[in-house]
Formats: sequence, C-alpha cells, structure tokens
Amino acid sequence: MSRILIVEDESIIRSALRRLLERNSYSVDDAGSVDEATSQFNLNDYNLIISDLRLPGAPGTDLINLAKAVPVVIMTSYASMRSAVDAMKLGAVDYIAKPFDHEEILETIASIIKLRGGDDKTADRSAGAQLPENQMVGNCAAMRNLFSRIHKVARTDATVLIQGESGTGKELAARAIHQQSDRSGSPMVSVNCASIPETLIESELFGHEKGAFTGADSARNGLIEAANGGTLFLDEIGELPLEAQARLLRFLQEGEIRRVGAVKSTHVDVRLIAATHRNLKALAKTGEFREDLYYRLYVMELQMPPLRERGEDIIEIAQQFLQKSCEKLGSPLLSFSADACETMIRYNWPGNVRELQNAIERAVILADDHHITTDLLGLDIECGSLAELESSFASGHSLVAETDIDLRERRPEQNLSLDDYFQRFVLENQDSMSETKLAKKLGISRKCLWERRQKLGIPRKSKEHNNV
Repeated sequence: MSRILIVEDESIIRSALRRLLERNSYSVDDAGSVDEATSQFNLNDYNLIISDLRLPGAPGTDLINLAKAVPVVIMTSYASMRSAVDAMKLGAVDYIAKPFDHEEILETIASIIKLRGGDDKTADRSAGAQLPENQMVGNCAAMRNLFSRIHKVARTDATVLIQGESGTGKELAARAIHQQSDRSGSPMVSVNCASIPETLIESELFGHEKGAFTGADSARNGLIEAANGGTLFLDEIGELPLEAQARLLRFLQEGEIRRVGAVKSTHVDVRLIAATHRNLKALAKTGEFREDLYYRLYVMELQMPPLRERGEDIIEIAQQFLQKSCEKLGSPLLSFSADACETMIRYNWPGNVRELQNAIERAVILADDHHITTDLLGLDIECGSLAELESSFASGHSLVAETDIDLRERRPEQNLSLDDYFQRFVLENQDSMSETKLAKKLGISRKCLWERRQKLGIPRKSKEHNNV
C-alpha cells in the first residue's frame, strides 16, 4: 500500500482529499503546514507528497528540497495556476488545479507512483493490490496495433496526434508514450485546451512579460516552458484559437517560443503530443483550424478504437473496473452474469471506457448478491438504437418505423451515412425544435443526442426554445 502525505491548511479540503485517497487503498497522513509535516513525520517514508502552494509559514514548494527523492505534487487554485508552473520549475513533478476532479487526481497519483517505483518503499504489500488506474489493456487487433505504434513512436521525438471519441483513453495513450520515452524522468504537462478561457490560453501556454496586459504584474513562464525537457500534452487541440495556433506552429517549426509581450524568443526542448475527438482535416478545410498546423501535427497518428469495436476486450476491462470498484467500496468481489457480459459486448457504449467504468461502479453499489446483472448496469439502451439505424442505412431500409421522424416521403440517399443524416437533420431542425423534441424525433434520449453532438462537433444553438 503506497503512503501519501497531504499538506493543506484548509481542513475541509484536507479531509475530503484524505477520504478520497483512503477509499482508493492509499495509506494517508496529513498536516496543516510545512513545519507540522517535518516535525511530525519523516518525509522519506512516503511515496508521494501532495501540498498546497500557499501555507501558513513556509510555502509548499519548500517540501521539494526537504523531501529530496520523494516526488511532490503542488495544489493550486486556477487563479494562481502560473505559480504552479513556477513550482514545477523548482522540481515539483506535477500540479493539481483546484477544484480538482477526482478521476484526474487519482490518475495523476497512480501514474507518478508507478513511474517512481510504487510500493518499493513500503512493506505493506499484498497480492490483491490495486490495479493502476492508467494502464491500458486489450488484446483485439486494433489495440495490439496501437500498443505497437506507441512502443515505436515513444523511442523518437516525433510529434503525435491522437484521435478518438471522448472517453477512449487518449490521455492514457499520451502518458504511455511519455513513460516509455527517454523523457520519462522529466515532466509531462497536460493541458485541456477547452478548459482554459480563450483570453488566457496564449499566456498560459507561452507565458508573458511584466506589463504585457492588465494584471500582468510580473513575468511568468508558460506551460510549454514548464515542460522543458519533457512532454506537452494538448488535449482537445481542435478548440485552440487561431492566434494561439499560429504561435504553436512557430514553436513546432523553430523549437522556440515568445512570451506574450516579449521581443526575444526562448529555445525550449519539448515533445508535443496532441489529442482531439474532432476531425481536424475537415476543420482545416473550413478555416477553423490552420492547415499548416494540421500537417505539422500529422507526423504520427494514433487512432483510439471506440469501446464498441473492441469485442472481448470489453469484458477484460470490465473485470478490472469491477475489482477496483469492489476494493474502493469495500464490497466482496462480485462477478458478471452471462447476460450482463452479452449486453456489455453488444451495447454501443457512446461514452466509451468512461461510461463502462461508471456503469460498473453503479452496479457494485446496487448489487444485493454476488452477481452483476444487466439491469444493475443501468445502461441507456436507447442509445443502442443508433446502431440499429446504422444497419438500416446499410441495408437501405426506411427509418420511419424505428425513429418516427416526420420525413415519411423521404428515403435515405444512397451512400449517406448515419452521421451525415444525423448532422443534416439536427442542423436543419434545431432552430425550430427543442433538444427534447429533436431527441424524440430521432428516437434517442437527450443524453444520447448530446453525446452525438460532441462526437460530430455540432454546436448547440443558444436559443431559449433549446433550453427545455
């Protein structure tokens, strides 16, 4: 069992984080300041230290030198995110932005502990130790090909573009590349381009000089500089504004960046991995994404297979999630019924691996005996009707019976895919229909409509009648 020390002066945050980690089979101690941590505990006894940046007395960054070989992760609010970048320059292995996402923080911790030798420092080990959260598994042809490509590209410094639907594990693939590369001892900085306001994205990535804009009271390094010597992972790169895309292109071409407001450029040694669920080539044709940047990114492409195409892998992944959920919730080890296995293999999984994980955790909570049945998984079987529509299109049959769409005189055009039909129908009708009515006409749930919008990149009209 890995040991973690939390150093945080806000008792509510400290208690919540401690409960989260203990539920996930970590041994946890906590302190309210650097002085309290060093006086009460031997820092070298821990596998990881998680510390707030601003603490009473000494700052959390002092623990980096005090802990020596023990990795330190710095917690910071989004408003002081740039300070976390400075902390990484001082030797912090990663940062966590508050308010933090539980899944992300657990993945970050598991990745760091695995990379640093995990339980080697602790004597309390068992055969039933928790499986690492960030380990990709699979034996289907698509996954074997993916593992082979990851292994080959990891030995190079080539730029990588990872494509796939939401929830397929694009960041896990990026971490696997980083961990298998010669850069594994240096930081991997992950940035979700969709989560940073457009007005801040250039400053966050490239840094800024003092006085570059209102509120820039001092010069700051950007996230690219924080990744110097290591890897920068840009998730949802399709959301990057065009001006930032131009700066990113220069970085890829020249290996240099220029802070906002700076005159001189700075050389950086950073390997870029980008990911998106959108069709960048199509966006480039419409001018929403720079075509020259697209081809710079398209050195090596990795395609993440959707869960529905992975066959028996689904059961292997489900078994791992089931073991983790049982350990997390303190439940006896459960098993899947035959009908549950059959359902999982046949289900369309619009939310991919993330949806599978949530479904299994829900089933463990609700289970009254030793078996997980189909009904406990709580799957939105309605979403599976999209697969039935695919078959209807492929066979040229009418859709009226399955979808009740008011296009009774129309048959699907030859060679028109379901995605094409879905996109056309939504764009043509969303001005006059609410989301509820659109979903009803398509024969799917609102949740499934939203997921399909995300997959195809169809924006939702911001009209009052769409807020039903």
